[in-house]
Amino acid sequence: MKVADALLQQDLSHIALTLHSKTRNDVEHALGKEKLELDDFMALISPAGANYLEAMASRAYHLTRHRFGNTMQLFVPLYLSNLCANECTYCGFTMSNKIKRTTLSISDTLSEVAAINAMGFSQLLLVTGEHETKVGMEYFERTIDAIRDKVSYLMMEVQPLTLNHYKTLKEKGLDAVLVYQETYSPQHYAKVHTRGKKQDFLWRLEASDRIGQAGIDKIGIGALLGLGDWRVDSVMTALHGRLIQKHYWQSRVSISFPRLRACEGNRDSAQHSQHLPDEKQLLQLICAHRLFNPHAELSLSTRESAAFRDGAAPLGITSMSAASQTQPGGYSTPTTALNQFDIDDNRPVDKVVKALAVNGLEPVWKDWMPFG
Repeated sequence: MKVADALLQQDLSHIALTLHSKTRNDVEHALGKEKLELDDFMALISPAGANYLEAMASRAYHLTRHRFGNTMQLFVPLYLSNLCANECTYCGFTMSNKIKRTTLSISDTLSEVAAINAMGFSQLLLVTGEHETKVGMEYFERTIDAIRDKVSYLMMEVQPLTLNHYKTLKEKGLDAVLVYQETYSPQHYAKVHTRGKKQDFLWRLEASDRIGQAGIDKIGIGALLGLGDWRVDSVMTALHGRLIQKHYWQSRVSISFPRLRACEGNRDSAQHSQHLPDEKQLLQLICAHRLFNPHAELSLSTRESAAFRDGAAPLGITSMSAASQTQPGGYSTPTTALNQFDIDDNRPVDKVVKALAVNGLEPVWKDWMPFG
């Protein structure tokens, strides 16, 4: 059975009811276990679990330090293009937005990488809008060929690709692929994706199977918190991660926690969401993921405030972006091109590093380097 097949069998309504039926006894039972099951994870992120945040944070801290040491992986996103052929109600790149569209040339990309290297970064995440005809495999291959020897670890967050495409990119040196499902509810997914290839819920859900079958080193997953019921989507994300570890044990799993942010064309989307977790609930979620999956990498972006990131960093997070620009050309030659979403932590990388040091954490700039 594929990972996607197991996820499709889940009853989301039953998960929602189960979450809200959890009691303090369920939470205490979960906290007393060494290995948690999905039902225990639901107890920890339930409303009843909110009263146990201190205990969860303490255990999450010790589990993280035991597994990952006193370190924090640092990476930076490089936005290659804001072209997009999809209509998504929550994203600034949505095709109906009348904004300046930019796609970096190879020369532009090399300038961006040089500026990123100068800041100290060696782990790079390539990001684009989803436009497979103008920003597709040919473009990805040329880009990777041009920059692969300039970074130690190369990640990609683009439209879901075929199995053969993932195999080709792995051969060219791609280390990790991130595909966020946005929401695991097919009904709500259809409401917020109204045009384009991204309407295909199943194609996106099956991406982790194709990435795993291609033998990619790391598979990144996550839900856009606030787009749907954040607790239900988080249960599905937790299950998704564990299924990947079971079926594709040669690949690492990374879980991200993006919260819905305001964007061009939909400035009030986050404020009007009835499902957006607050910072306390987000921290509860991060700690619960660490307790449920001690070996998963947990990543936090600059969507969140500096104060929150500094507080959450020791309690489960193992990877952070820093000094991020979310528009093409933002590092070497800032342009008027649109940001994909608003960011909150605008600190330069040296201030992020100093804050990590205050928490006793050492930045790791290189994940690993191949021999030969």
